[in-house]
Amino acid sequence: MIEFEKYTLDNGLRVLLHKDISSPLIAVNVLYDVGSRDEDPEKTGFAHLFEHLMFGGSLNVPDFDIPIQIAGGDNNAFTNSDVTNFYNVLPKENVETALWLESDRMLQLNFNQEMLDIQKKVVVEEFKETCLNVPYGDMWHELSKLCYKTHPYQWPTIGKDFSHIEKAQLEDVESFFNKHYHPNNAILCISGNFELAHIKERIQNWFGPIPPGQIVPRKLAQESKQIEKREFIKYSNVPGQNFLIAYHMVERSHPDYYTFDLISDLLSTGKSSRFYQKLAKRGDLFNSLSAYISGNMDPGLFIIDGKVAEDQDFNLAIEKAKIELNQLQSELVTNYELAKIKNKIISLLEYSELSILNKAINLSHFELMGDANLINRQAQMYENISANDIQRIAQEYFTEENCNSLVYLPNAN
Repeated sequence: MIEFEKYTLDNGLRVLLHKDISSPLIAVNVLYDVGSRDEDPEKTGFAHLFEHLMFGGSLNVPDFDIPIQIAGGDNNAFTNSDVTNFYNVLPKENVETALWLESDRMLQLNFNQEMLDIQKKVVVEEFKETCLNVPYGDMWHELSKLCYKTHPYQWPTIGKDFSHIEKAQLEDVESFFNKHYHPNNAILCISGNFELAHIKERIQNWFGPIPPGQIVPRKLAQESKQIEKREFIKYSNVPGQNFLIAYHMVERSHPDYYTFDLISDLLSTGKSSRFYQKLAKRGDLFNSLSAYISGNMDPGLFIIDGKVAEDQDFNLAIEKAKIELNQLQSELVTNYELAKIKNKIISLLEYSELSILNKAINLSHFELMGDANLINRQAQMYENISANDIQRIAQEYFTEENCNSLVYLPNAN
């Protein structure tokens, strides 16, 4: 059981505190309720750009890395379709350094043309290196626009095109910051070894004076139910055949999310998984075969990713992978296999909860979903999954009309 205290400052900042006296460290996590789904379709990649800009200096702090390093800590961040998350881990004696840094960049970033130009170049180069100059680098671009026709998940976090970042103006960036990066659109979670009264006093000192912003209700275009199969074959400079099959699934807060997650592990986690034992072990048809979920806040994707062995027929490979899905539809998973995969999932959950940083990040995400205490109910959610639940999900979602198939083939010599 992960015990925590939750309260809200007058400016709307939600605060979660989890005390762990076993650690000499403290994790300070700040989650902003903004991701690439909140971007203008003609100005994509802004949330990711801000992940970089937030390290470029603020009103009173010219550099974020140096103070954290002097305090004996480390910091980083990540952005996805739904959130932007900043985290710091440092000795408990120096927690105020992290509070100072996070509050100052929440108060006001250092907006200037020089810093924007520097970070634009960094992000554009990252786009080129990861999406254009490596095999399969544009896979998420192609899969996203194949699967989503109206929802902003139709572009990946890094953006549709690097020209959107190249064209970003200082006023665009400042407007995006003022809209999303304020206390009443954020969650602060602190996990580790602290004195409760003292940490509350310091949080109030650093974050309490920051004025709230205006919350603009999120009005995203919702995806219509897919009614026919979609396929796209792309010839590209890739070393081999690769396919992705994606099925629309439920949102992160839906109870069935856990069943989708369990199915992905049942199919491809470890050497006892169905994909490995039946298809990938011999290596004659597949070089690798995996299943995973996107885990989005809005309805996401269940994805099968297969690298096909040289000189093999990719159509046969896709057919073999789908046979395993069909078996989930027609046959109930045995009690033994279900218990085995549940034990593996729950063990990994319990292991991850040993980390103060994981706890801080997960508490923040569950709070954003509506209830931070969901962190304590995860194991039970997996435990409650039945063989009938797996069959029901397979029958309802793993259908041809809900299928999106993306295939990469090497350019002809």
